[in-house]
Amino acid sequence: MHLALIVDPLQHLKPAKDSSIAIWRAAAASGHRVSAIEAGSLSLIDGQVHAQACELQLHARGHVPWYSAAPVQRLPLAHFDVVLMRQDPPFDLEYLYSTHLLELAELAGVRVFNRPRALRDHNEKLAAVRFPHFMPPTVVSRSAEVLREFLAAHGDVILKPLDGMGGSKIFRARPGDPNLSVILETITRHGAETVMAQVYLPAIADGDKRVLVVDGEPAPFVLARIPAAGESRGNLAAGGRGEARPLGEREREIALAVGAYARDRGLLLVGLDVIGNHLTEVNVTSPTCMVEILDQTGFDVALMVVQALERQAGAAPG
Repeated sequence: MHLALIVDPLQHLKPAKDSSIAIWRAAAASGHRVSAIEAGSLSLIDGQVHAQACELQLHARGHVPWYSAAPVQRLPLAHFDVVLMRQDPPFDLEYLYSTHLLELAELAGVRVFNRPRALRDHNEKLAAVRFPHFMPPTVVSRSAEVLREFLAAHGDVILKPLDGMGGSKIFRARPGDPNLSVILETITRHGAETVMAQVYLPAIADGDKRVLVVDGEPAPFVLARIPAAGESRGNLAAGGRGEARPLGEREREIALAVGAYARDRGLLLVGLDVIGNHLTEVNVTSPTCMVEILDQTGFDVALMVVQALERQAGAAPG
């Protein structure tokens, strides 16, 4: 199998934590060829979708540099057995156009995951509202009045943009906060952008648990991202500490329900965020935490992904 990942520039990837690198390593160890496709390089030429791509050789962990790359070539996506979309958010217009081009490639027979239409249909914040019985009280609006009413009703809330990642631009608000008007103006851009508000969950102190689900099946370990002192965000990018733990019964219940839904829609890999007993997000673009789980438990979630891709491609492992 020749597996290509669409990723942000290779020099920006961090081998100590990047799940895309973990997937490449697992694929190469299974005897497969691996390539990188430059995000933003998709082109439609003579009815075929092409991209700038290079084949990689992965070096041993800890080696610097972590890879060697063949010369970049412009190749049709049909050159690869499977293409895995791993470009990080934001999900802006250029990302949207990429999903349209990837869908054209898919219609021509290229195996693309997560499926382009599913990426378009599942905003990482809004996707969770399809499972209201698992969620904390939530509203979605760009109206300051609606957001103020929600805060007044629940007393302690988290406000977050619909296109953020890594804990960026997340605010915690409480009644009487003298900065509340500024927070609402900032996060909604004076009513121009829709945001999500959720009841603050004190269980965040025990970690925002990332549950990785591959082809409908949850990995047996989660990564609890525990906020730094004085923080209300557990994201590793915001200074949180990652602690791998066995998958709990409540996480399994949520993961199986969301996983079945995701699998049926071509979402081969999703990352669920669970705080306490509540689902807060369904990450579909570039779920991470595989390296931390491998390092702490020895379980290779990336290999689960590769085995799922082998099934999709009908390819035997090397």
